[in-house]
Amino acid sequence: MLDPKYGLQEKMMDFVKDSLQDADVFLFIVDVTDKAEPSEFLIDKLNKIPVPVLLLLNKVDQTDQAGLEKLVEDWHNRIPKAEILPISALNAFNTEIILPKIKSLLPENPPYYDKDQFTDKPERFFVNEAIREKILLNYDKEIPYSVEVVTEQFKEKEGIIFIDSIIYVERDTQKGIIIGHKGEAIKK
Repeated sequence: MLDPKYGLQEKMMDFVKDSLQDADVFLFIVDVTDKAEPSEFLIDKLNKIPVPVLLLLNKVDQTDQAGLEKLVEDWHNRIPKAEILPISALNAFNTEIILPKIKSLLPENPPYYDKDQFTDKPERFFVNEAIREKILLNYDKEIPYSVEVVTEQFKEKEGIIFIDSIIYVERDTQKGIIIGHKGEAIKK
């Protein structure tokens, strides 16, 4: 959860807000070393949603028993309905209980999709994600995770797939990085 500072973050937060409505269980992970105050929007939503909330306090290996007890009490006061589990992902402390706990909280429902259906996403989604993945793998830290890909055309013709995609970046200076010298980076 974050306070959006630009358009892509706003879209990401819209997705988070939508997921609050569709969730069967809400898993909220808190870094105990993070001193920032939690989002009041999130706290309010978690107290109002009609589904179980599982709150994981991560990095408990970096706090003492008294500090941990205070954190548990503070979070219990903020989200009284949450079940709080102290964990350390790095040291695998208490992590083995997370999946069984989530499974125990999930309601039984009929399947949403046929067994033969692998996904509910269109082919364009996978094209966008494949291009975005290549950008993140090939550009290291030069290009932030705020890059977005939109496929405008996807046509199959005589065994060939024609794809037209647009790559959006946050700043104009990043366009040159994406394209590279004489177009070498974009070809890659």
